[in-house]
Amino acid sequence: MKMLLAAAIALLWSSPALTQTYPAKPVRYVVPFPAGGSPDMVARLLSERLNRIWGQPMVVENRSGAGGTVGAAVVAKATPDGYTLFQCNIASNAIAYSLYAKLQYEAREFVPITLIGTTQSAIVVHPSLPAASIAEFISYAKANPGKLSYGSSGVGSSPQLAMELFKLNAKIEVVHIAYKGAAPAIADAIGGQVPVTLSNLPALLGPVQAGRLRALAVTGQKRAPQWPSVPTIAESGMPGYEVTSWYGACAPSGTPSQILQKLNADFGSVLRSAELQQRFNELVIDAAPMTPEAFAAFIRDETKRWTKVVHDAAIPQQ
Repeated sequence: MKMLLAAAIALLWSSPALTQTYPAKPVRYVVPFPAGGSPDMVARLLSERLNRIWGQPMVVENRSGAGGTVGAAVVAKATPDGYTLFQCNIASNAIAYSLYAKLQYEAREFVPITLIGTTQSAIVVHPSLPAASIAEFISYAKANPGKLSYGSSGVGSSPQLAMELFKLNAKIEVVHIAYKGAAPAIADAIGGQVPVTLSNLPALLGPVQAGRLRALAVTGQKRAPQWPSVPTIAESGMPGYEVTSWYGACAPSGTPSQILQKLNADFGSVLRSAELQQRFNELVIDAAPMTPEAFAAFIRDETKRWTKVVHDAAIPQQ
């Protein structure tokens, strides 16, 4: 009895002590995509501000490959002590479960912390392509079946799935070319090696504003403030089309609940700050912190949606 009482008292004391001392060393934050893309931009903005709160660095580690699943597998097997976190996302934590025949992890191996934010993507073309609108692009693709190609940030990425959904609705053939991240796909689109790409807006703002790429439409529900003249795909003759990419924070299952609560509070504090919201607005990212329970429900809904898209588009399992 005395031993049980002592254990209970120790547990009561350990909970606040754990959150007061965490983090006591650098926190590893795995981003499953290369540097230069929008996930990396988001991670580094967060890292800079969480460092100030914690007095410890949150070290961004880019572990790219296989549509974000390489980095996910690394974190799924990490020690659940709060010192390895994961920037979970639409690709590795919603799309991958139906796209990959053999994943090195399961959904239950992650526990959600918070949704970070959402952004939309855009279909862009090299200026030499004779298409200035979605209607013209579809007409050109139908007149040249299988001759057009588009680049994406990789197999299983949200840009690939967004384009496959577009192709399905438009009934066109455009060949997919998978790159190892958004940056090389965009670079080849700028150079004209691939005439079309679909990518998240934060990485496209500069090239489009400089006239190096032409934006045909954005994938979200509303137009991007930076591009008021660029319509949505839904406005362009495809009612109901809407694709939004998202970034979240997750941890390995088994991470102490006290640490998860602190992480949710700290991420939320940073995401609600006027400073970060201004930077996100400049990148066309909507900050969207939420409770772990709400984020878990959000991930479940996204998984169901993209399972259907993978099936309807007949995308081969990887």
